[in-house]
Amino acid sequence: MLLAFDTATPAVAVALHDGERVVAESTVVDAMRHGELLAPGITAVLAEAGAVRQDLTAVAVGVGPGPFTGLRVGLVTARTLASVLEIPVYGVCTLDVLAAEAVDTSAVTGPFIVATDARRKEVYWASYDEAGIRLDGPHVSRPADVATDGPVVGRGALLYPDAFPTFVAPEHPRAGVLAEVVVAERAELLDPEPLYLRRPDVAEPGKPKRVS
Repeated sequence: MLLAFDTATPAVAVALHDGERVVAESTVVDAMRHGELLAPGITAVLAEAGAVRQDLTAVAVGVGPGPFTGLRVGLVTARTLASVLEIPVYGVCTLDVLAAEAVDTSAVTGPFIVATDARRKEVYWASYDEAGIRLDGPHVSRPADVATDGPVVGRGALLYPDAFPTFVAPEHPRAGVLAEVVVAERAELLDPEPLYLRRPDVAEPGKPKRVS
């Protein structure tokens, strides 16, 4: 069984895939409580499927891009579970998961962009062809710098409608789609390392001034 989860956006998304289909799924949107919600979400989907952690054969996790705190919760949990259970862990770009669902639901029929909230009045974004194959990105930019009248998947379009007037669902990634993407190898499978697109806020102090 594959356990999949993503905490790179305000949604804490968890799902369980038995190799043929998604058998349990949970999504809670709360940008401030990733650390509190992920473990109960995992427990809930396992219970719904009548499974225990020892039944897991692999873990899939969204690697962002996303804000540091939420993203770290998912990645640390994924690596810890995989280490304890001695099973593989696969990372997937969160924007690729949003793109896959948009294609699967026929919400898009041509090239499109996926944009999520990067805070600081910026978006994380990537461009895709009609099949959901990533063409460019991921990047972090001001909305005005990547403005388009074409379809834009994800919360970025809702936050910045002047730059992205054509919002297309989904708003947040679903862990069930993440699981299906990994099982079918529909996107590049990555190491469980965070896709950080910004330099750290903390910088080394400059050379101290001389005291006269």
